[in-house]
Amino acid sequence: VQLQASGGGLVQAGGSLRLSCVASGRTFSNYAMAWFRQVPGKEREFVVAISRSGGSTYYEDSVKGRFTISRDGAKNTVYLQIDSLKPGDTAVYHCAAAVTLSSGSVYTKEHDYPYWGQGTLVTVSS
Repeated sequence: VQLQASGGGLVQAGGSLRLSCVASGRTFSNYAMAWFRQVPGKEREFVVAISRSGGSTYYEDSVKGRFTISRDGAKNTVYLQIDSLKPGDTAVYHCAAAVTLSSGSVYTKEHDYPYWGQGTLVTVSS
């Protein structure tokens, strides 16, 4: 599967963005999806994951209540709605995919995901 992320940009603290990740090449509904982020010079970190069915999600503690993940099977797209942005959210955001037989499982480790998008940069100014 190929993943193409978009939607990043420069935004003031308190603002919002919606990131998109379009999947192509395979059956989207077979994949659990996730977003990770990476600040230059630091390790990539988990942000949020969603199951194949979309019925299960898991958020990293620092983004709970501000980030919302969703998926649209008709568009082969997973979204990340980011509200109340903080300067600490500045990073390159990567979407990732993992084929799974489990419709309800979510995965939070990098090594769970063999497929990655190129990333989209989110910059939050104070």
